[in-house]
Formats: sequence, structure tokens, C-alpha cells
Amino acid sequence: MMWLSWKLFLFLSLTGCLSEYSEAVPGLPTSYAAILRIKSGSSPLASFNTKNRPRLSSPSLGSVSSPGWRGAAQHYHSPTNLYHFSEAFKHDESVDYGPVFVQEPDDVIFPTDSEEKKVSLNCQARGNPTPTYRWLRNGTEIDIESDYRFSLIEGSLIINNPSEMKDSGQYQCLTTNVFGSILSREAVLQFAYLGNFSGRTRSAVSVREGQGVVLMCSPPLHSPEIIYSWVFNEFPSFVAEDSRRFISQETGNLYISKVQTSDVGSYICLVKNTVTNARVLSPPTPLTLRNDGVMGEYEPKIEVHFPYTVTAARGTTVKMECFALGNPVPTISWRKVNGHNPSKARLRKSQAVLEIPNVQLEDAGMYECKAENSRGRNVFRGQLQVYTYPHWVEKLNDTQLDSGDQLRWECKATGKPRPTYRWLKNGAPLWPQSRIEMVNGVLMIHSVNLSDAGMYQCLAENKYGTIYVSAELKILASAPTFPLNQMRKTIIVTKGQEVVIECKPQASPKPTITWKKGDKVLRESKRITILPHGSLRILNASKSDEGRYLCQSVNVFGSAEIIASVSVKEPTRIELTPKKIELTVGESIVLSCKALHDSTLDVTFYWTLNGQPIDFDKEGGHFESIKAQASSADLMIRNILLMHAGRYGCRVETAADTVSDETELLVRVPDVISGDMESAMAVELNPWVEYEFRVVATNKIGTGDPSVPSRVIRTNEAVPKTPPANVSGRSGRRHELVIAWEPVSEEFQNGEGFGYIVAFRPNGTRGWKEKMVTSSDASKFIYRDESVPPLTPFEVKVGVYNNKGDGPFSPIVVICSAEGEPTAAPIDVKATSLSVSEILVAWKHIKESLGRPQGFEVGYWKDMEQEEAAEKVKTEGNESSILLTGLEGNTLYHLTVRAYNTAGYGPPSAAVHAATKKSPPSQAPSNIMWIQDGSHVSLGWEPVRPLANESDVMGYKVLFRQEGQSNSQVIETQKTSAVVLLPDVGVYIIEVCAVSEGGDGTASPQIRVPSFSGGKVTSAQSTLHVLSTSSSSVTLLLALMVPSASW
Repeated sequence: MMWLSWKLFLFLSLTGCLSEYSEAVPGLPTSYAAILRIKSGSSPLASFNTKNRPRLSSPSLGSVSSPGWRGAAQHYHSPTNLYHFSEAFKHDESVDYGPVFVQEPDDVIFPTDSEEKKVSLNCQARGNPTPTYRWLRNGTEIDIESDYRFSLIEGSLIINNPSEMKDSGQYQCLTTNVFGSILSREAVLQFAYLGNFSGRTRSAVSVREGQGVVLMCSPPLHSPEIIYSWVFNEFPSFVAEDSRRFISQETGNLYISKVQTSDVGSYICLVKNTVTNARVLSPPTPLTLRNDGVMGEYEPKIEVHFPYTVTAARGTTVKMECFALGNPVPTISWRKVNGHNPSKARLRKSQAVLEIPNVQLEDAGMYECKAENSRGRNVFRGQLQVYTYPHWVEKLNDTQLDSGDQLRWECKATGKPRPTYRWLKNGAPLWPQSRIEMVNGVLMIHSVNLSDAGMYQCLAENKYGTIYVSAELKILASAPTFPLNQMRKTIIVTKGQEVVIECKPQASPKPTITWKKGDKVLRESKRITILPHGSLRILNASKSDEGRYLCQSVNVFGSAEIIASVSVKEPTRIELTPKKIELTVGESIVLSCKALHDSTLDVTFYWTLNGQPIDFDKEGGHFESIKAQASSADLMIRNILLMHAGRYGCRVETAADTVSDETELLVRVPDVISGDMESAMAVELNPWVEYEFRVVATNKIGTGDPSVPSRVIRTNEAVPKTPPANVSGRSGRRHELVIAWEPVSEEFQNGEGFGYIVAFRPNGTRGWKEKMVTSSDASKFIYRDESVPPLTPFEVKVGVYNNKGDGPFSPIVVICSAEGEPTAAPIDVKATSLSVSEILVAWKHIKESLGRPQGFEVGYWKDMEQEEAAEKVKTEGNESSILLTGLEGNTLYHLTVRAYNTAGYGPPSAAVHAATKKSPPSQAPSNIMWIQDGSHVSLGWEPVRPLANESDVMGYKVLFRQEGQSNSQVIETQKTSAVVLLPDVGVYIIEVCAVSEGGDGTASPQIRVPSFSGGKVTSAQSTLHVLSTSSSSVTLLLALMVPSASW
């Protein structure tokens, strides 16, 4: 039976039906790139191109457990925006710029047994002109033309029939256009393979019961790393690891600390390549018991342990192994010497593996593994060193300089060990020279010239990786030119105005500006100055300033000039009549607007009502514009309505100036009295208000013209009668009483010297405290008294007064003094991770503290961020918890809580920490095998191995349902096998998924199994089915007996 299992595994391996499972390769930090541009076009000072230039430069990828090989390619897309411009400008193909990487090559591990027989190293750049490409291998340019195996497709390098001997190594893409070259990150091409075990028969290992034993795997040649497991007797009976049995993923050996009689059998080492998924099995190693007695007790002997020095990248997962032989079975314990074990550390495989996820610099130190039993103990110590890849903290910006200027660039990166810096120009190393200095990431070039233009790159590197940032340097060197909008023009102004004649040439270096009027050079004075950018300003212009002006611009590369003519005119004046009009509804009026202007200028008239242009087509015929002559215009208003009252404006525009004037039109509805009356009395007028009166005669024929207005009459002053309305309280700071009200409008103030009397007293007291507020526009009064406790109730009323005396008070209202902002921080703050994207935050508030909260604000930020970048979310009322959603998985967050009210924020709580859970495993259970025995289906599958950023597997779910139904039945198990009973006749759909703290993982492909009447197969052939995630399957017919619960 064991032989059949081995042959079965070997057959499956050869036919490629077993699916992959692999451990995650930790990703590395993204590096960024900026670009330095140089353009020497015909338009020397044309707008300098500042496109966004995303660069993806990453250090080499690695693994903590096996630093000698590089993991699968990782892709990072984190562009650095150097400038913020519209998308239209970014894609303006008319702008020239140097090359910018869109895609850089990634590390590639090529399976030697791949059917595709070609390798593609991707490289893509943009630029204008379109860049060209070259490739380097181990620093030497590849002659693509001379080797038919190489070809270029849009920058990507294709290698046909790749050979490990010829093609393995480090590759870089060099992209070039007329502005320079940039070099990509290094990408490593590695070949993956898995050899075969030696076919020699392995000798039996014979030990006493109670003795420890090590079964050697002796794996074949391979690249990159492999995963080890052991089969006991027959599939799917994998060796289960516990406190007594351990499989080292470093050595591949199987360690049994104390052999029992149940361990007797045949052991097969199974190795799997993490890239190709190829697997091979060793010849069986028999384990037998000697018949010369039982082994006595002995102290632990540590057989496998982590290295004396373990190096790990920050953010990765560290796994350290330690296992001992001994009788009794030793207990393994771990501790960090001179410190505490990291709280996030986990013990795996019965404490034989110490796992530290998301390792940080503070986790570094000496770690001790102790194996102990009743006979003694054994200890091993090793050092954990945590390093960080270089990471940019200061990058380069594209720069343009005038010839002769000084360039200073600084790039700065963090990392452990501390990074060193190198510089490239156009892809080649840049060395110090007489004008060029390079010190600690700072590049200085003195007195730049055109030869310095090009593409520059700063490299920050330590022993674990290199990151690139690039920029383009543009040297401006050109003769002056002027844009078309500054070329010959005529400027018309009026006397007394300021004149500015533009002269802003594009030139490099900065040109010398000279101004002439006619043939004479202009000299600067208090009235005539040349502005810093070259334009000419003339103050208080007069007729003597008329004439032809010339601006001459000169630098070492040439000269250019522009001409402008200045004409000075008399200022325009305007007369609008009549100045103030009162009309009765139904009357008509003509407004006349006359312009006194320079006879050489044309004038244009515009009419407005209350500041808005009059639309003569939409006013129902009430308005008409009458142009009497070139220098005047009239506005006819017919059959006036109340809505036509307002401010009428006339605006006159010439080529030299604009002037305007306004008049006011009042529209009244007449009071009708008896025709024989010669006097009347107006009653119920407001005190201290000016009035005018007119009289209009009317009979059955119509209404006559109104009389001349009476003289202006002001009514007498009186004590104010209207108190303020809506007296209320406002929020304020501690020890303040804030009283607010609506101000009394001017028409109800009844006299000069108007103000407010604010009266208040604590509740339950007798005497009023009064304060005078002398401003008639005031709407608030603040009374501050350090002795007043928060939330003290006051009775408040607000009165009015003027020079004639005091008016009435408003009704009494009760207003409490301000309690101020909260004084106490929330306590008992707890943060609980609920899922991949949710954290529940709960807290308590000290009710006895001052400053009642209106709600609470929760701030939260990631571990690698500063608190200033915290996101904030608020609650309202007395809520004492909040669920934060939309968070990133497997991320450590810091959280604070503080109370707030209208006066402000209280102090924050001490920060608490919580990490969102890892996502469920993305890998589905693979290589599912099943044998059907009547209505029983025995299933077996390979264990799911989660990636480093995924939750550990806690068990498995088997879901099955009849075809056509939606509800599934579920069987839960912690093993990698299960037996499913199919009760009814029909076709069943079966799926398997892993169960983790982060939820259910990806389900396996569906299995369709027919169920018959439930009869049991007793002597007929049973069929072993294999379902591989590679979408292919193998069916083997074996003549064997399979009990219904054999797995």
C-alpha cells in the first residue's frame, strides 16, 4: 500500500496535476523618481515643461529565511507629482521633455521547464521626442543585433530559449532621447528548477523506543527555495507536527524527540519548488525499533536552531526555529534577553518556531531558546538584526537655470544601515571635477553651462537595496525675444493717469533693458521708473509724455526691441440730470447724460438701475434709450411704477478712461384729501426722521403735476420705545457670560446718542448689575468674572436709551454662564480589531469634569505616519464608542479620543494601539483528491499556506449542496481531510475553503459528485479522483479497498 502511495505521488508530480502553494515574499518599499529637464529650443524662455513623472525604482526583493534568492516580481505604482498642472498640459505632445519611466523591469524567476521558452523584461518610458532603448547585463551593453535570441518590443527585452549559463544576471534598461538618458533599477533574472532525489535505496534507521532520531531529507539541487513535508506510510497521511515531531524548513529534516512504537513505518521526504510548483519525493526511509531495550531518560539536546545572526527587513515576518531531542519530550520556551518578547510575537508548531510579524527596529536584540525536561535543560542564543531598505525623505525637482548660475541639488534617504549616495548623468557615473562637488547626497555645479544640461539621477543604497530618483536640468541660453502680445502697440491714457509700457523679454541670461523716447535714452526720475522685470512706469501723465517709446533688450547671445506709442488725452467728465427725482406712480421722466470728452475719442453710454444693466427689451416699454447726439444720451422712463424706484446710473467709456454718475428716483403713492382743503396733518410719523412733502391736485379728468417739494422737516426726538428682540446667550470661554440680541434699526432709535443698557443678576438675587453699550450697532456683550462658576444661571434683560432718556427693557430671560471647553480627557480608551477593515473604539467620560461635551472626536493614524496626519471622525451626544471602517488590513493604527463642545476641544487621551486583522488566505485548498464509496465521499487536500500578510489557517470548511439548490451544508474540520455523506440521489457540488481569523478564504474549484442509491462498493473498483488548481485533472483506477472513513 505504501508503495502504491509513493507511485501515485510520483505520477501526479510527473503529470503536473498538483497545484501550487507558496509562502509570500515580502514586498519592498517603493522608491520614487523626479526628472530634471533641459530644453534648448528656438523659444528659449518658453514655458518649462513640468509634467508629472512617476518613477518606480525598488530595491532588490529578498526573503528572511533564504536571503540568497530573489522573490517573484513585485509591482509598485506610487508616482511622485513634482508639479501640479492640468491633465491637458501633462499630455501636451507639443512640449519637449526628457525620458520618464512608465514601467521599469522587475526581478524574474524563470522556470527551466516552462513551455513558453522565453523571458520578457519590461521597460517602458515616455518623452518627447520618443525615447529609444538599450539594455545592460551585469553592467555591459547587450548587442541585440548580433544574437538572434534577443529582441526589443517597445522597449521590453525578449530573450528566446533562455539559458542559465548565458542569461542569468542583473539587467538594466537605459532609455534615451535628445535631452539625455536615465537608467532603470536593477532586475535580476534567475532560473528556477528542482532536481531529482538520488535513486539509491535508503537504509533503515533503527532506534530504541524513547530515543530521539533525525531523518535526513538530503534534498536535490534546486533554485529558489523549496518547501518540505513528510509522508508517513501512505498518502494522504502526512506527518503531523507536534511537541514530539518537527519538520525544519531550514534543513528539511524530520526530528522526532522521543520515538514511540506508533512511529515505526516508512518515511518519504516531499519537496516542492515555490516557483515552478514541481515536486519530487525521496526514496522511503524505514524507521524500526531495536529489540535491545527501551532508551532511558536523558537531558535535551538542541538539534536544530536559528543562526547565530538573523537579519530581517523591517515589515517582514521573521521565523526562528528551535527543536530538541530528549526523554521526556522537552518543552521549548523563548525569551528576549534584556527585554520582553514583542507582544505581536507568536509561537508556532508547539513552540518550536518563534514568529514575529511586521518586525520593527525595536524588535532587534538577543533571543534565547530553551529546551527543558526533568533531566535538565539546554539553551541557544542568537542575535536578530533588523534592517531597512533606503527610503526617500527628500527628492529632486526639475530645474532650469540661466547659464552661469549655480546648481544645488540635495537628495536625502533614510535606511539601516545608513545609505550612501551616488550620482549619474545620462546613465553614466558622475565624478567630482573642478566645478562639480558631491558630498552626502548634495550635488553642486558652479557656473553651469550648456554642457551641464541633461538627465541626472541620485542613487541611495545600502547593502540591502538601491533606490533611484531622477531629474532633468535645463540650461537656458538664448537671445532675447518678445511674445506677440507685447509687440508694437498704442497706449491711450488721460492726464494724471499712470502709464505702464510692458517690456518682458524671454532671454537667458537675464538681459539688460534700455528705454528710449524718440532717439533719446530715458533717464529715471521720481515720475519715470524702470520696473524690475523691465517695464516702464510713468506717473501723473501729461501731454509732454506723448510720443514713441522703444525698449531694447540685450544679452551675450543677441538683442531685441519693441516699440510703443503713448497718447495723452483730456479726462472725460459727465453730467447727469436731474440729480434727485421724486415722482408719483403713473408719471414719466427723462434722464439726460452728457459727456465732455476729448474730441478725438469716441464715447459709449451705458444705463444701469441699482447697479444692474437695464435691459430695454424686457422692461415692458417703460424704458427707452434716446441718443440725441454723439456726446449725450437720454433715458426715457414712461408710466412709472413703484418697482422703478432706485439708483439710476450713466457710465461713459472711451478708449482712454471710464466715468460714471448716479441719480436717485423716489416713487410715491399720493394721499387723497378734499379739494377745498388747504392744509393737512401727517400723523404717526417716526421721531427723529427727516420728511419732505409734495401736493398733487386731481379731478375726474386726471392728475396734475406735483408741487415743488417742501423743505426738509425732521420730527422731534423722543425716548426710544422699541427694546431689542431675541435676547439670548452664546457660547464663550470659561468664566464668561455672553449676552446677544438683535440691534434696533435706525428708524426706531428716536434720537441721537442711542445705545443699550445690559442688566443681569445671578438667579435668586435682588440687585441688577447694569452695563452701558454705547454703539447703536452692537449685538453682543461679554461679561467676564473669574469668580463665576461655569453654568451659573443669570436673569438678563436689555434696554435702550438715547439723549431724551431711557426706553423699555426686553422681557427677562435666563442665560447660563459659559462652561468652557472640556477639561478632562476620556478614560479607559480601548481599541478592538474586529476585521480586516474595522476597529471598534470605546471610552468613558468623567462626568464630574467641567465642560460638558457635545460629542467626541476620534483621531487615528497608521504606525508609519505622524500624528499630525491623523484622520478624524466625530460622534454627537453621549456616544461612548464608534466603529471605524474602511481601514487597511494588517495595519497597526494609533488612536486618541477627545471631547468637544462649542467652546473648543478638550485634551486628548493617551494613544492606544490596534492592528486590523490580516485578510483571509487567498489560496484555495489545492490538489483535492476524493474517493467515492457509495454515498460516502472521502476527501483529502493539501494544507493552505497563507501569505505573510494573511491570517493563519484555523481549520477548513467543506460545503456541499445538491445541484440546483442554493443552501449548502457545512462540515468543519481542523484536518486536511473529511468524509461527506450524500444522503439523497442526485449530483452534489462540493467546495473546500480555509477558515481564518480574518474570515473564510478562497473556495476551491467545485467538485461534481453523483450520488446513487447509497449502495456500498465492496469488491468493485474504486476511483481516485484528483482536482488540481491548474484546471487539469488525473483519474487513476486503482484496485483497492477503501473504507468509508479511510481518510
